[in-house]
Amino acid sequence: MSQPSRPTQPSHPLPAPNGLPRERDAGPFDPPSQITRLRETRPVSPLVFPDGHEGWLVTGYEAVRRLMADNRFSSRQDIGILHLPYEIPGMPTITEPSPQTPGVFIAMDPPDHTRLRRKLTGSFTVKRMKQLEESISAIAERQLDEMARLTPPVDLVKEFALPVPSLVICELLGVPYEDRDNFQVNSAKILNKELPFDEQMAAFGSLTGYLAELVTGKRAEPADDILSDLARDDDLSIEELTGIAFLLLLAGHETTANMLGLGTFALLEHPEQLAELRAAPDLLPGAIEELMRYLSVVDINFRYATEDLELGGETIPEGSTVLVSLLAANRDPLRFDDPDTLDIHRNARGQLSFGHGVHQCLGQQLARIEMRAGFEGLLRRFPTLKLAIPAEEVKLRTNMNIYGVHELPVTWTQLPN
Repeated sequence: MSQPSRPTQPSHPLPAPNGLPRERDAGPFDPPSQITRLRETRPVSPLVFPDGHEGWLVTGYEAVRRLMADNRFSSRQDIGILHLPYEIPGMPTITEPSPQTPGVFIAMDPPDHTRLRRKLTGSFTVKRMKQLEESISAIAERQLDEMARLTPPVDLVKEFALPVPSLVICELLGVPYEDRDNFQVNSAKILNKELPFDEQMAAFGSLTGYLAELVTGKRAEPADDILSDLARDDDLSIEELTGIAFLLLLAGHETTANMLGLGTFALLEHPEQLAELRAAPDLLPGAIEELMRYLSVVDINFRYATEDLELGGETIPEGSTVLVSLLAANRDPLRFDDPDTLDIHRNARGQLSFGHGVHQCLGQQLARIEMRAGFEGLLRRFPTLKLAIPAEEVKLRTNMNIYGVHELPVTWTQLPN
């Protein structure tokens, strides 16, 4: 099927947005309409940041793939001033590069990124993840047992979507689940774009302080978990171990939790697709890829141009902050037919929700297994599941760096004992 060509230099380009458009005015699952219009007219578009910096927003699928595969678009935050596309209350004006946080390898380039990531690849191989399928399914089933004992309506996020990946990542890393209030509350504060800067920093300090104590203990008395395996490596400092633990813990529960919550919301809003999935659970692996594409909960990624670079017919000057919208790219009609439709039969291969290039998500197989176990169990155990409030009243995480729902009140028909 031939696709229409997109002009790289439109005769009447849209004005550069002032700050990143964030309002979900096209619906809870769709990109902001201004971002969609930019993708259709200028997929590599200028963007004016709140501090006056003139950077770029990349929304076209092919341009996003090219950028993420090109390490000249750096992931580091310590080689230039960090420009944020939204205001943070109380944040001081940044006049110099931020120092690199040890261990947080997603904000590094090769070879530093390669050295740290390589130490984790053995822990997240497809084979090792498949060996965990049974225990992950058991965790999901136990949480569904807990939920079934409650009287509806209940908040699906609190009772299911958040506990399942939290339990899994705690078990893998060796983080005591009883400490979940520390990492769940502090993670939410760190990701909240509207929280005052000093509160974000206090949450970061609290969480990293907790993790530093945890990994120090594991270095002294290692156990059978990923953080203990890393702690045995004398090549890693306590500061690096803490940064790695922070990254794995944050990404390991926040991303999948929001996919389970927002994904359930999306399926409940598409009852024909939901009915098909219940009738044919073998469609689930493909449906999860489609939900990943359709929802793209980790939407905005940052890059820094280390030299003058060409992308999508535009020249990106050295020193520019470049934002990537994975959601816009995953909805590009030049890559996916009828992209704004959720279609569980779609071959969504090539969707970019796990990223692309050297920073492609390390835990993607783990996330897929958790989502398969979570959605399969939820649909099987709760065949009459439905929203307990009107869809327009669901609280969306438009204020967070990882998109989803703050709460998802659901109800069901309880079967007699």
